[in-house]
Amino acid sequence: MPEVIEKYFTQLSNQIGHYATPKSVGVSSKGTPGVVITDLSSLSSRVRQFVEESIALCSPDRVHVCDGSDIEYRGLLTLLQQQGTIVPLPKYDNCWLARTNPADVARVESRTFICTQKREESIPTPKPGVAGSLGNWIAPADYDQAIKERFPGCMKGRTMYVVPFSMGPVGSPLAKVGVEITDSAYVVASMRIMTRMGKAVLELLQEDDSDFVKCLHSVGTPSSGKIEIASWPCDPERTIILHKPAANEIVSYGSGYGGNSLLGKKCFALRIGSTIAKREGWLAEHMLILGITNPDGEKRYIAAAFPSACGKTNLAMMTPTVPGYKVECVGDDIAWMKFDKRGQLRAINPENGFFGVAPGTSDETNPNAMKTIFKDTIFTNVASTSDGGVYWEGMEAPADGVKITDWQGRPWEMGVTRTPAAHPNSRFCSPAAQCPIIDAAWEDPEGVPISAILFGGRRPAGVPLVYEATSWSHGVFIGAAMRSEATAAAEHRGKMIMHDPFAMRPFFGYNFGHYLKHWLTMEKRAECAGGSAPKIFHVNWFRKDSQGKFMWPGFGENCRVLEWILHRMNDQECFRETAIGRVPSEGSLNVDGLTQKVNLKELFSLPKTFWEQEVQDISKYFDDQVGVDLPPEIAQELEALKQRVANL
Repeated sequence: MPEVIEKYFTQLSNQIGHYATPKSVGVSSKGTPGVVITDLSSLSSRVRQFVEESIALCSPDRVHVCDGSDIEYRGLLTLLQQQGTIVPLPKYDNCWLARTNPADVARVESRTFICTQKREESIPTPKPGVAGSLGNWIAPADYDQAIKERFPGCMKGRTMYVVPFSMGPVGSPLAKVGVEITDSAYVVASMRIMTRMGKAVLELLQEDDSDFVKCLHSVGTPSSGKIEIASWPCDPERTIILHKPAANEIVSYGSGYGGNSLLGKKCFALRIGSTIAKREGWLAEHMLILGITNPDGEKRYIAAAFPSACGKTNLAMMTPTVPGYKVECVGDDIAWMKFDKRGQLRAINPENGFFGVAPGTSDETNPNAMKTIFKDTIFTNVASTSDGGVYWEGMEAPADGVKITDWQGRPWEMGVTRTPAAHPNSRFCSPAAQCPIIDAAWEDPEGVPISAILFGGRRPAGVPLVYEATSWSHGVFIGAAMRSEATAAAEHRGKMIMHDPFAMRPFFGYNFGHYLKHWLTMEKRAECAGGSAPKIFHVNWFRKDSQGKFMWPGFGENCRVLEWILHRMNDQECFRETAIGRVPSEGSLNVDGLTQKVNLKELFSLPKTFWEQEVQDISKYFDDQVGVDLPPEIAQELEALKQRVANL
């Protein structure tokens, strides 16, 4: 080990280690007694105040301000390895495996709250007697009480890390800045991958003492004081995720997992991000962004909203099967979009990495992801192999003689063990820059121009492969009416069809009815600037036949659907009108060379009984969940659909 790195490891261990007696390298301006703190003098006054208030609340033993350097990252990985939180994967280049407490494996939607003065600011008022499903509200007094019951002294014996980060390229007019305070080195290491983190952000915060989103996180300590798994401390019984949009504040306690702890992700980029977007006139959405170039060299960008674990990463990194087409990835999960001065919708990916679902990712389904993730990656809750690698359902089987250990550290044998080798929501956390098809403009501070927006989900019956909205308000209605099979990304179990409007149901930062009104204003914003809003489409790769087999091959063949969408962007007359929207006219969907025989008539059929039930279900959902907050334009679109379906 080079002497400089060894020296840094020693210094870092002294500052942030859980296994050494640290030496003070500075104290806070308030001289907090008994707390070892790295120098806070370089912090802006607002950041320093946030840090000092957090120290007083959480009582850490040590405080470390992160600089985002390579040496710091290596030190954190070494520390995590010594704590038993991660183990190296020598088969790959700087890859690591973390195994969580089995009680801490997914987002905790039921314990995620938005705090506003009035309930109706956070969530729609559901029908009397109906449980609301469009978010959870918490009163300010209860918000404060939840913090008082959990946070005082919660970091005793631990290091408090101060993580300055940017969502979006540092300095981009579309980017926003946050500071996460956490007691988890795993979170720090993951945030370094998922965001732009470190000194450059601290320097940006010095400018006019800039504002930022406050993110306070602790893995927590159970009220009994007993940590069940020392390598993965958490407090699952008291986990809570809190958001206060008016203060640009996020508070998370009790979980070290993904979206609950990497607060730049769903909490900031979507929940708080959507409230900032509403105030400032733009959109923060659960959408991938891809660029697609046709054989003539014409390139367009598309944003697409699918629920978690419904194929966003696969589409964003698609390998087209039709010759001459090229897809490039801007982002696989979140899009921040704003109309520019010419009325063109522009988007950035506010993230810096991929936090993708591992099971189902393979050389067959997503070769570009597989080329991305075996370097500088932190895997969580996947299985490991005796040759120093990883395994999950969908991957090619290991070589003969290679043994598999499941995500809980137990021996696992293919074809014998009945439980999954990898947790269904296991993840890879990889730098986006490693993607072999990362778009050249993925970090353009002005964003990429969006020409189409796609909505979609897992619909095994009734919903055709693709259809186009006939107007902007119709497109907003399609987003509002989205439904999909539940996935393992959250707490829901089973394959029930759930309403998931805009793929944002778990992520709205404010009242969904107000969110719809905001979307409806976007068309006029574009027109007032001399532009036009993108066309809107709905796609469904997951329709099944009567034998339960997928009717469309999906994956790289989905470029054929994008090809048709490109034709529609250019206003080609390649569609026919139906009760639900515009579908490809006969012969306009390119199926030449498809290896799987596809029954296009059945794939695009609109069973009347199915769509009658669909209209009823959507109507009931709007009535039960949105009520008086439903914009009249959306109610009118629903009534129009009902009338058209009646004439099928």
